[in-house]
Amino acid sequence: MEDKGNDSSNRWLVLFVVVIGTFMSVLDSSIVNIAVPTLMSVFGVNLDKIKWILTVYTLALGVVIPFTGYLMERYDYKQIYMFALGMFSVGSFLCGLAWSNNTMIIFRIIQALGGGMIMPVGMAVIFTLFPPNERGKALGIWGIAAMVAPAIGPTLGGWLLQTTSWRILFYINVPIGIAGVILAGIIMKKGPKKPKISFDYLGFISVSISLVSLLYVLGEGTIDWSDIGTQMLMAIGILGMVFFVINELTHDNPLLELRIFKELNFSISQGISVVTTLAMMGGMYVLPLFLQNVRGFSAMETGMIMFPSAIVTGIMMPISGALFDKFGAKVLTITGLVIVAIASYEFTFLSIGMSRETITMLNVVRGLGMGLCLMPVNTAGMNCIPPHLTAKASALSNTIRQVSSSLSVTIMTSLIQTRTSFNYAKLSNEITPFNQNAITQIKTLIGVYMNAGYSATKAQVAAVTEIAGDLGKQAYIDAQTYAIAITSLSIVVGIVLVLFLRAEKQLPKAENEGSMQEEMHTVDMLE
Repeated sequence: MEDKGNDSSNRWLVLFVVVIGTFMSVLDSSIVNIAVPTLMSVFGVNLDKIKWILTVYTLALGVVIPFTGYLMERYDYKQIYMFALGMFSVGSFLCGLAWSNNTMIIFRIIQALGGGMIMPVGMAVIFTLFPPNERGKALGIWGIAAMVAPAIGPTLGGWLLQTTSWRILFYINVPIGIAGVILAGIIMKKGPKKPKISFDYLGFISVSISLVSLLYVLGEGTIDWSDIGTQMLMAIGILGMVFFVINELTHDNPLLELRIFKELNFSISQGISVVTTLAMMGGMYVLPLFLQNVRGFSAMETGMIMFPSAIVTGIMMPISGALFDKFGAKVLTITGLVIVAIASYEFTFLSIGMSRETITMLNVVRGLGMGLCLMPVNTAGMNCIPPHLTAKASALSNTIRQVSSSLSVTIMTSLIQTRTSFNYAKLSNEITPFNQNAITQIKTLIGVYMNAGYSATKAQVAAVTEIAGDLGKQAYIDAQTYAIAITSLSIVVGIVLVLFLRAEKQLPKAENEGSMQEEMHTVDMLE
């Protein structure tokens, strides 16, 4: 009994180490986003060049995440995690030393090579160490890092930029990373030596080319389909993905085990994950655009408005995990999605006159729902995977999450821009000589400008310009509420998918050699 108690306590210490790395890697993305204007000024480059600092990070993640599944089958989790966290820390230190845009791009690739491994390895470690009846709680605690970090990023980044140097945004990762590597070396025990396995070179090359091509296009936000470069990249990405799927289904040891999709719960959980990722963008992407571009809040003020929602989500993560261990995924996920849908619907009434307190409260309610639904459905999907396939399932799940995040941003951006143009044209058509309200408002503005010393001609130009600006702002707001309405509809799809989740079945402890190896590995990590 005493040994079991020690094993249990050591599990939670390992989880603490994993949370450190996850929090760092997720936090870094949102912190760097806030520093883009500063880096443009420091390096003396335009937006087209500075965006590569963000783009190469995403592209590198697209390459390294699928590769992580093979590494976890070939090498010990402890070795991979320490290497990933160390590489991320080294990359962060080098980014802080960067003296030009080009060097920053190179160092960001190094940073991403480590950062991309941390989340899939962390998830695999949790599913290896924790029994099914504790996984919900463990994943809930781990999920705090993934959900709170993006909201803290703008606030922390804005404060650091105001009080210190932009280099601190990267240097702050170094001592935490070093501490994480040391703790991992002490707490995580090395497992048994794993046998050599063949590497799926064709799968790696095809998925790398495909994901880099697709993520590059999706990362542009607004896609110009008439551009020949875009067409070629999309063709390469789609053809590469088709080849990759064929190769994976015929390979003895594929890079990503696509046959895992035969597990219904895993497939449904990934579908729900894609839907909830799109739904999250209503709060994490559209709302900050409204607060900064329409309401005129600074990045730090926007972060403070978003922060309470992240805290509530973080609090709900372990609670939902503990409840999952008792009640399963369906009840929690449906409840959470319904709450998110209600809050998202209320956000469709977003306007310039909506108070800061109301926006914060609605976002907190939204965060409550997200905290309830995110971890249970992911846990239910992974629980049905045999232990010897945990590494591959983790890599596959994180790859899908990376692609769906980029796709969701593109969908939101396209919806907002397309709808803004449509709304502006519709509103402009209402400004006619027969619209008495519009004529009265223009005359009033002309009078105001003439009283301020403008000539009649300049006053008329200024009045029309102001009206046009107001129309543009209203068209933009209406487009944002339209995009949020679409995310509300996507949540309905998610609720329907949840209904098809099957009740969990307990897997045999060691139904084959692979699972026996995983059990031995778990014991060795905890000794």
